[in-house]
Amino acid sequence: MTSVPAIDTHQKSKDWHSQSAEDVLTQLGSSANGLSAQEAAQRLEADGSNEIKEGKRISPVQIFLGQFKSILIWILIAAGIISGVLGEMVDAIAILAIVVLNAVIGFYQEFNAEKSIAALKKMTAPQAKVRRDGQVTSIPASGIVAGDILTLEAGDLVAADARLMEAASLKCVESALTGESESVVKEFTLLEAGEVALGDRKNMIFMGTSIASGTGQAVVVATAMNTELGHIASLMEEAGAEPSTPLQQKLDSFGRILVWVTLGIVVLLFVLGLLRGTDPMELFMTSVSLAVAAVPEGLPAVVTVALALGVLRMSRRRALVRKLPAVETLGSTSVICTDKTGTLTVGEMTARRLYVSGQTYEVSGEGYGPDGEVRFDGKKAEAPHMAALLEFATVILACNNSHLTQEEGAWKVVGDPTEGALLVAGIKAGGDREAIEKELPKHHEIPFDSDRKLSAVIRKMSNGKLRAFINGAPDVLLNRCMSLYTSDGIRPMTDEDRQNILSQNTAMAQQALRVLGSAYRDLENASPAELTSDMVEKDLVFMGLSGMYDPPRQQAKDAIEKCRAAGIQVVMITGDHPDTATAIAHEIGIASAEDKSITGIELNKISEDDLRKRVSTITVYARVTAEHKLRIIRAWKANDAVVAMTGDGVNDAPAIKGADIGIVMGKSGTEVTKQAADMIITDDNFATIVAAVEEGRGIYDNIRKTLQYLLAGNTGELLLMTACVIIGLPTPLLPIHLLWINLVTDGLPALCLATDPIDPDVMKRRPRRQSERITSRGFLRTMAFTGFLTAGVAFGVYYYMLQAGTTETARSYAFAVLVFAELLRSFGARSETKPVWRISLFTNINLVLVVAISFGLQVWSQHNATLGRFLKTTTISFTDGLLLLALGAIPLLVLEIVKVIRNGWMAKQSANQEA
Repeated sequence: MTSVPAIDTHQKSKDWHSQSAEDVLTQLGSSANGLSAQEAAQRLEADGSNEIKEGKRISPVQIFLGQFKSILIWILIAAGIISGVLGEMVDAIAILAIVVLNAVIGFYQEFNAEKSIAALKKMTAPQAKVRRDGQVTSIPASGIVAGDILTLEAGDLVAADARLMEAASLKCVESALTGESESVVKEFTLLEAGEVALGDRKNMIFMGTSIASGTGQAVVVATAMNTELGHIASLMEEAGAEPSTPLQQKLDSFGRILVWVTLGIVVLLFVLGLLRGTDPMELFMTSVSLAVAAVPEGLPAVVTVALALGVLRMSRRRALVRKLPAVETLGSTSVICTDKTGTLTVGEMTARRLYVSGQTYEVSGEGYGPDGEVRFDGKKAEAPHMAALLEFATVILACNNSHLTQEEGAWKVVGDPTEGALLVAGIKAGGDREAIEKELPKHHEIPFDSDRKLSAVIRKMSNGKLRAFINGAPDVLLNRCMSLYTSDGIRPMTDEDRQNILSQNTAMAQQALRVLGSAYRDLENASPAELTSDMVEKDLVFMGLSGMYDPPRQQAKDAIEKCRAAGIQVVMITGDHPDTATAIAHEIGIASAEDKSITGIELNKISEDDLRKRVSTITVYARVTAEHKLRIIRAWKANDAVVAMTGDGVNDAPAIKGADIGIVMGKSGTEVTKQAADMIITDDNFATIVAAVEEGRGIYDNIRKTLQYLLAGNTGELLLMTACVIIGLPTPLLPIHLLWINLVTDGLPALCLATDPIDPDVMKRRPRRQSERITSRGFLRTMAFTGFLTAGVAFGVYYYMLQAGTTETARSYAFAVLVFAELLRSFGARSETKPVWRISLFTNINLVLVVAISFGLQVWSQHNATLGRFLKTTTISFTDGLLLLALGAIPLLVLEIVKVIRNGWMAKQSANQEA
């Protein structure tokens, strides 16, 4: 057998379904007996092993160095180095310690962020059965090559993408790859040429999926990175370049502005001093002081701690954040693209409707758990209905090969998900699976196949006779029924009966339910060999219908309503059937009655530019692949949206990694998807995402007001220093004074402001625009006005004391009044609109304690020689201290009066508009 030229099997994978198995074998240079061991070895050497390749791993050193990308960090490093060169070692050590602490916290959070490609390997089969030299043998899955013949049976993990050659009652679970919760019936027949959605390629099996039932043989057409799973790995690597978060971008932008403003002021004042004949060394020291005054040294630490505390608060609300900046990104989210299966829905097939003996029943409960009951007219079905329900339950339990297991408190189904749903429904209807297995032993089974669309189990009854229990497609089953079970007994089926049953079938199907019919037939004793499908599946007694679907989570509808109120658009992206996706979207409020879904095949016909223009009008995408999901995410991002992507399957992983923030469901999520995500929802509840958005918005608000508090303080220091230099007065504050104010006086209250309680109305606002600057005009006006007030008070005290005493005494008094003003102002900084007397001190008791301790330290420094030498201050009497405290309260009082006046004016404007 000659070697086959290497081909890009993934590029051709869309065509394999439209070619016969014989043609595929010919193209791949194989046969029904498989490859020879020699040929397989040659191909393995040429094509490489059947393994998902890992992308380039980021080393711990690179992760640590990545913490120093912010321009603010480099400003601090420069300030620390200059301070050290000038002999101000205390200043230098304090500044550099902040830089290192910030880097350590960031490194700790991101150390495990790059494992997503590696986790895909866990989904591939360790061993596989192939036909080599005409014999079936088990080999490591990594040794599989194109042209190998896979032998498949229930429980196998599929080791490569392959075209089916034989299929006997074969069903595959493809939910992780396609998002479809039902197992998929596979067949080896030829499909029509043309583009077919991944979930509709019935004659193909794919790496990473599993065999639910049946047997089969398939020829391998793609291995390793050429498989659909490999394609997802490639997409993840492509999507893996993570852009800066909105907050990081805003802080970097602010840092660049700060650099140029500071340099401009320093250069201007340096030149001015030289023209006046000031000593260059003195000018240099003054310039360093100005630079220290301009830089908010505590800001990086405050932002990091605020985000870290946000992570802690989110974990209490069942949201685990893997990367610190993701906390704030979530708060600015304007679009949530969510998978359906396992995210908006339970991810487990559930029987919702039963039609038995002319009556329709509802089944309560979700998933595979036994909690729930059969209801009639809104109440639990009782005596008049129980006999018929029990007979029906016996049929759906007797013709059933699935089993329920409980793992870590969660119920799981072993076997086909649809049979699992029938098993749970039968138990809720009063059936006893164990009693059936014991009292009605299985005699023979005729498995489901796609031609008959029926499955049958023959059991021996207590009287020694045989009875066939049959489930299948309602239309097919109905054609084979001659009798009807009713509460009054069995009678011949009429045309009207058939019409009623078909009407019920149609009604359930229109509700996006998957409908199965059930029937039975008593048989004469016969050997299994005589019990063929043609002999058994005729003259049946019709029992009823079961309508099943993957139900929406109870909390999803409320959560989506909250998103709408918060101005966040929710978009469903699923690999499931369009009708099912649209029905769920209508039920939970994502789509209106007029909205239609768009499929992956239709999406392929839309250009990138057209998709970007249309993406805001489409709310439901169905039958989409991992590549489609990534395209949709990118189209939204091209419209300046901050996009969150939620999901749980492998097919969601590239989009989750490519979104601004990726969110995965912790219980049902695959390891691949968890490693790609920024946040993990531990209770698999879409509503938890909304709670996390609320937390993220609150954190951004806190960071913004903390930033304003810090920058207003720096502005006051800078104005004071600049005014004195221009006038020709001695430098009013030394670098140690400025550092003490920035790190202790401002820094500690800022940390408390960053943990302020969240505004209750935060989810009633629309999301921030991504282009919105963190330092808006209103922000800058307030910052400048506050800085002017504090600088004015400090300058007045400094100038007065220069006339009355020494420069050292004047500096001590200016330093003290500035500290008092900053500490008092922290109470007003808690809200941009509410005056300080309308905010309870007890809602942020940490701030009260920090301000009290800081006041104590400041007063102590005025009377303790050691601390006074450290801070280079002189003694201040208690009387003068009280006077300075009163003067320091002036900025706070003025700012609060401005709030009251502004609120009154806004209320008047609002009243005029309503009138």
